[in-house]
Amino acid sequence: MIDELGSYELSLLLEAIEHRWGYDFRDYARKSIQRRVQNIMMRHRMTYVSELIPRVLHEPEFFQDIVMDFSITVTEMFRDPSVWSKIVAEIFPRLNTYPYFKIWHAACATGEEVWSMAILLKEAGLLERATIYATDFNDIALDKAKKGIYPIKNMQVAHRNYHKAGGHFALGDYYSVQGNEVVFDKELAKRIVWANHNLTTDRVFGEMNFILCRNALIYFTPSLQNQVLSLFTESLSHSGLLCLGSKETLNYTSVKEIYGVICHREKLWCKTI
Repeated sequence: MIDELGSYELSLLLEAIEHRWGYDFRDYARKSIQRRVQNIMMRHRMTYVSELIPRVLHEPEFFQDIVMDFSITVTEMFRDPSVWSKIVAEIFPRLNTYPYFKIWHAACATGEEVWSMAILLKEAGLLERATIYATDFNDIALDKAKKGIYPIKNMQVAHRNYHKAGGHFALGDYYSVQGNEVVFDKELAKRIVWANHNLTTDRVFGEMNFILCRNALIYFTPSLQNQVLSLFTESLSHSGLLCLGSKETLNYTSVKEIYGVICHREKLWCKTI
């Protein structure tokens, strides 16, 4: 455990990261950051949090390792299939009313859900009318997402999730196998725009029809959650749609009154103001 002095050192570390590199983790949930810092210290056999500071300041590669540790990159294809099923049933018909629409996958991590969206849009006949913006602040994760290359061992769960989500064909139709990996069809990526975007420091990503940000807000303090939700609200068009993670809610937030519930269990909302 990080003691009181270690907590002070941790604050200095986060300040150093923000001033040196412009990445602001100061309003991330402190317990989550503490766990990650402890893992880094163990890996590098450090005794004090302050030992990280000079390396973060002077070693770019070491800092990139820190970013990887601080990033939330745990995801999978068609994660929570019931959510995807509701997206197909409730969200796609609304998107279908537009001649052209924009979707933003915020904090997309390694991109499995972005490829999932492209597949379901294609099956619904909507992909050619969509532009999918996939963003994350972690360039390493974003590069992996863009390549669309994943371990073949993950495909058993992906196949199961795909069919539970309402997939109509065989998931294998959308990728090729190369050794121990699968490579997703680059035709799907023609409607995807990959970009670096930091939810804590960057500006509005505007006029979106649908924003998904699943299981990132739980790592933020309430004040940062409100900041990011305000960013999403400003980035959504009139009647824009929002999807959050299973443990996230708009209740008790500054934007609650701006949205109407589409599906409470699946965390889907519509902007009403």
